Amino acid sequence: MIYSPMHYAYAMSVALSLAKQHPVGPASAAARALAVFCLTAGALGAGELAAQAEHRVGLADHRGGYESSDYATESEAILEHLGARLPLASLASSPPLGLPTLTEPLQAEEVNLGRTLFFDRRLSANANLSCGMCHVPEQGYTQNELATPVGDEGRGGRRNAPSLYNIAFQQALFWDGRETSLEAQVWSPLLARNEMANPDRETVIKRLADIPAYRTAFDSVYEDGLTEATLGRALAAYQRALVSADSAFDRWYFDNPDYPEPIPGFDGQAAKGFQVFTEQGCSSCHTLGRSDGLFTDGGFHNTGTGFLRNQRGHRPQRVQVAPGIYVVPQVDVETEVFTDDGRVEVSGDSADQWRYRTPSLRNVALTAPYMHDGSLTSLAAVVAFYVGGGGGDPNQDARIRPLTISQGQQAALVAFLESLTASNVDALVADARSAAIGDRLRHDYRNRAPN
Repeated sequence: MIYSPMHYAYAMSVALSLAKQHPVGPASAAARALAVFCLTAGALGAGELAAQAEHRVGLADHRGGYESSDYATESEAILEHLGARLPLASLASSPPLGLPTLTEPLQAEEVNLGRTLFFDRRLSANANLSCGMCHVPEQGYTQNELATPVGDEGRGGRRNAPSLYNIAFQQALFWDGRETSLEAQVWSPLLARNEMANPDRETVIKRLADIPAYRTAFDSVYEDGLTEATLGRALAAYQRALVSADSAFDRWYFDNPDYPEPIPGFDGQAAKGFQVFTEQGCSSCHTLGRSDGLFTDGGFHNTGTGFLRNQRGHRPQRVQVAPGIYVVPQVDVETEVFTDDGRVEVSGDSADQWRYRTPSLRNVALTAPYMHDGSLTSLAAVVAFYVGGGGGDPNQDARIRPLTISQGQQAALVAFLESLTASNVDALVADARSAAIGDRLRHDYRNRAPN
């Protein structure tokens, strides 16, 4: 028998209702399984399964083996055709296991408009960059191949692109916390000279207003139509919809209050790693509650990474320009890009020098490279950094000190971190690739998928 989207939509509503009635236990697990089945097998039509299967997390250029001239690119793996769209707004209203509830419900049409904007290069001054080119869905909504992004006309950035998963729950935005509103935050990359390089807000609004399909879309979603405020609202709505959890760890920790036995995806090695994580004090910054957990305290801490970057100076010892090819710079790099004092730039408090926001650990296995400057390329390197006592800044957080743990315990800690990958990341990637941009925008708004 072939089921219609209506059948799957009804099954989805049953699953969400069951999950609310039974937040933990076998009934909860069954509800989530039903929901995932509905999403992947036909919430918007079973025919889209093939398209979804081709959009996998980790596609495109990765850094594994990049030091070798034998490195092979996978940049063509991100396909151009549409993926399978999800009802993101309704899904976010019942967040996956391990996450708190959103404070305000999302509106489907607002999320849909934000999705389209997020992947449209015409938001940049030269129509060559979109938000999704620094926050690549297949790469954990960050960039795996670059420590720091490259913006307009090849201008470099000084900080790693943070992942957007679960950004709805963050109180402070950017590595230095200079914004607290997603609606306001979107203007920073739009106007930054080394990012999307628009000269002012009016230019962005006029460019979009000159596109009939966008005028129609904004008029249909907002009473005020296209304005600076509604552009921010639309982009923020899509980003808030990127809620992602229900990892193997979540199913072990939240579904089994006593968590006596390993479960699929969370074995004894991961359990041992979680024990190391708690006993060594990692959870004091990457916090976890009994009903949910974001794995971040939302605070700003000095790990010594900024100190190390400053010690390296403005002339790197060598720079890799291609697989297996390195050059030794003969001049200093431009200091306005590479000098970075952290939170002090916002607060003016000298105690905040080289303090940066604590990132969430959810989906951390997908979001390399790590730290605010992308200086650590793997989870094993991150663990080794903290085992060694951080960067060695005399003013770094006192909790960061040399640890006496074995290589086996370090490997277990990595296994635990890998268990934090959510169950819906592939579905969110496929949904991202459902965004119709450019000449397809008109078609997108004439043939809207249900949400």
